[in-house]
Amino acid sequence: MKRIMLICSGGMSTSLLCTKIQKSAKEKNIEVEVFAVAEAEMKRRLDNIDVILLGPQVRYLLSKIKNDVEGKGIAVDVIESISYGTMNGQAVLKQAMSLME
Repeated sequence: MKRIMLICSGGMSTSLLCTKIQKSAKEKNIEVEVFAVAEAEMKRRLDNIDVILLGPQVRYLLSKIKNDVEGKGIAVDVIESISYGTMNGQAVLKQAMSLME
């Protein structure tokens, strides 16, 4: 099972997106665990993470988080603004899956 961590400033705005991603994954028979955390909690939840996606509002953390997970084999990127704004779980799942390839 792949594990995707979403990060935003409080971990709350991405919670709805988690639900949409999980629904899309279920429709495609893809086993994923998706959860959202605040940036401050990230380091405590890094076990077995495959991808970290940042909300567009915290894109300034991209280089810091990449440095924090360097050498752990975790892909890090920022969620496309249009996908985030429309809560497009399918598009975000596709972005995450492409990062895992």
